[in-house]
Amino acid sequence: MGLIVQKYGGTSVGTVERIQAVADKVIGFRKAGHDIVVVVSAMSGETNRLLGLANHMQEVPDARELDVLVSTGEQVTIALLCMALKKRGQDARSYTGAQVRILTDNAHTKARIKSIDDANMRADLNLGRVVVVAGFQGVDEAGNITTLGRGGSDTTGVALAAALKADECQIYTDVDGVYTTDPRVADKARRLDRITFEEMLEMASLGSKILQIRSVEFAGKYQVPLRVLSSFEDGPGTLITIDEDLSDMEQPVVSGIAFNRDEAKLSIRGVPDSPGVASKVLAPIGEANIEVDVIVQNMAADSTNDITFTVHRNDLAKAQAVLEQVAKELNAREVVGDATVVKVSVVGVGMRSHAGVASTMFNALAAENINIQLITTSEIKISVVIEEKYLELAVRSLHSAFGLDAE
Repeated sequence: MGLIVQKYGGTSVGTVERIQAVADKVIGFRKAGHDIVVVVSAMSGETNRLLGLANHMQEVPDARELDVLVSTGEQVTIALLCMALKKRGQDARSYTGAQVRILTDNAHTKARIKSIDDANMRADLNLGRVVVVAGFQGVDEAGNITTLGRGGSDTTGVALAAALKADECQIYTDVDGVYTTDPRVADKARRLDRITFEEMLEMASLGSKILQIRSVEFAGKYQVPLRVLSSFEDGPGTLITIDEDLSDMEQPVVSGIAFNRDEAKLSIRGVPDSPGVASKVLAPIGEANIEVDVIVQNMAADSTNDITFTVHRNDLAKAQAVLEQVAKELNAREVVGDATVVKVSVVGVGMRSHAGVASTMFNALAAENINIQLITTSEIKISVVIEEKYLELAVRSLHSAFGLDAE
């Protein structure tokens, strides 16, 4: 018996029938003696519908009013779930982010949580109630409604678990855990029983869409045990833990293969080989609020430099326009953009103590005649940028090369 925070995403509460199924699941945990706090998203498709309405009113909707609008989606879900619970004889109380007082900064549409007042929630739990909280939202010091950005309900769930010192935070989704890679790409992908926060953080940042990256950061910072489970079938899910299981001698070197289709590559060729030139190239990109990922600088045959980097594919046109202006100022030879690349990564804490991971990765790709365009590494990951048409072949070959196909 303990305190559990459960988060249910949009597909898990997408219809009245699914909300009723969530109520049944929550009742089961209550009968087992657990105190339960439930965090819910808006019903599937509702946030997009509300954003569509906003775009009909303004081409670029006012950020404050947009938060007021989209936060209503979760308000519908919390009320419906409480009604379903009460119909089943379980007392429950709904809270918006403002009613809890999830205090955030005032960065509308991408606010960050500053503090949480847990007094009312604890009082309700002591009375045997299920507490149902709207995910994705909070309130700033001035009382304005704020939202936490796409996937923010995950962060709400983890933050509440941290504030309440919950025994576990359970994230219910449409998959039954974290897999070695996307099963839709590699049919031999396996569900992991456990994964470290470090590995999950890398997987999330490298393209895995299972958890919002901020929620994983939050869980790691406050050491909240986090478990990913399916809303639609029973099972143990995947536990995300702070500890590396050093006693497991069979721990694989690589835990998973991540990939990101939303990549684009930009190159500026023939820039002067002089101190500060990289800053002159990349600073205007940052000032345009464009995030840069992989960066490589090479010296060309004529003693000038070529600088290549990746950005999100949606930012390619904007970034290329900025870089064209930089090229004129630096008298660079040309700017070349490419939206037909992807990033594939191998991730694993075992890489810290095992040599040969890079050579295994590169040999596997070479065996399939896949050319590597860019490489970046960290202590527990190696990422490569390759042609988009080779994505699935690369993922399957790496999955096999690192023994992740094994039962």
